[in-house]
Amino acid sequence: MRHTLTHPLQMLMTDGLYVGSFTHPRGWGNYPRMLGLYVREKGWLSLEDAVRRMTSFPAQRFGLKDRGLIAKGKAADLVIFDPLTVRDAATFDSPRLPPVGIDAVFVNGSLVCSHGELAHIRPGVILQKG
Repeated sequence: MRHTLTHPLQMLMTDGLYVGSFTHPRGWGNYPRMLGLYVREKGWLSLEDAVRRMTSFPAQRFGLKDRGLIAKGKAADLVIFDPLTVRDAATFDSPRLPPVGIDAVFVNGSLVCSHGELAHIRPGVILQKG
């Protein structure tokens, strides 16, 4: 596991199912698990490198020119989290438990989640290479 997660070409993404009765806990906990367990607790990656593997690296690799960085002209997809407390809470018995330590999530500049409370807006768009 360590060899795979720390390989220079490794990006962090998830293919978890988010709807229906057969959800997987990684749908709610994949990124917080990386930050809490593999960055903070095990020290396998630096926080900066882990965030890069979740953001700019996949955006660059898949040609998503307006994603992955915080800069003028980019989409404002942001997660505000506490690196000292962020961790996954989802389990196979309770796969939809929200993570701990995430204060806010913005998609395309719109606040979609604040302290675990979901907003009733869906500002996401289908992403295309370009």
